[in-house]
Amino acid sequence: MADGIRRRRLAEALAALSLSGPAVFLMVLFLIGPLVVVALLSLTDYQLGAASLRYIGLGNYAEMFADRVFQRSLQNTLVYVAVVVPASVGLGLGAALLIEAGTSLRAFYRAVYFLPVMATLIAMAIVWEFMLHPTLGLVNLTLREFGIEGYNWLQDRRTALFTLCAIGIWQSVGFNMVLFMAGLTAIPGELYEAAAVDGARTGIDRFRTVTWPMLGPVTLFVVVITAIRSFQVFDTVQVMTKGGPNRATEVLLFTMYQEGFSFFRTGYAAAVTVVFLAFVLALSLLKTWAINRRVHYA
Repeated sequence: MADGIRRRRLAEALAALSLSGPAVFLMVLFLIGPLVVVALLSLTDYQLGAASLRYIGLGNYAEMFADRVFQRSLQNTLVYVAVVVPASVGLGLGAALLIEAGTSLRAFYRAVYFLPVMATLIAMAIVWEFMLHPTLGLVNLTLREFGIEGYNWLQDRRTALFTLCAIGIWQSVGFNMVLFMAGLTAIPGELYEAAAVDGARTGIDRFRTVTWPMLGPVTLFVVVITAIRSFQVFDTVQVMTKGGPNRATEVLLFTMYQEGFSFFRTGYAAAVTVVFLAFVLALSLLKTWAINRRVHYA
């Protein structure tokens, strides 16, 4: 009897391994393996194309945290995330509420807001670069119609990073709107009826007592995903500013790209990558922790 149970359990375990084996192999090959290689490279002085490398321990990290270029890059990335995340989440929620509250042209507005998400960001960055041209750009021409002198948006240290933030917000609002609309459609109508019976007469009262609390899980997911996507900003920097002027728009991924593929300092670029992945991992763990605590209400 006991032998039969053991054999059955062994057969089930082998069947599970045979079914999950290909997925585990691919995960190790394409996900875990490259991460391990990057972590190991960050402990060496390897340069792209070199025939040999030398183990230097935490030397790359010591150099990196003492490097003013990296410090500026990290600061710019954090500022970008701090501006883009709350603005795009708030505007995405507002757009979702307005569209769901409307009675006509809802499909049209959904498509309009979602178009920036569908468009290729590099192509859109080129369009934005022309629109922000200091003399011929549509933005400055429009401002001059109202008697406002335009700016050199991408070449002024005071405005360059925040201009990229505005483009990031424009590109993220539609994606966040779709996620919030999915959350809104999942809220039972009976809750609004119960809230009305309890005295929630105005739209603000219904939002405060029903909508916002019930959107807790969706809001958490949107904030974390938007933060991760904001940390990954690279396309607009590469196309529009190349990190300038005077490194005012240099971000982590651009620094990693420059060190790895322009200066061929692969070991140092790997160290920058590890720091970037640490931020992404921290955000992912935060989301997992909050979900495990079953945080469903604001």
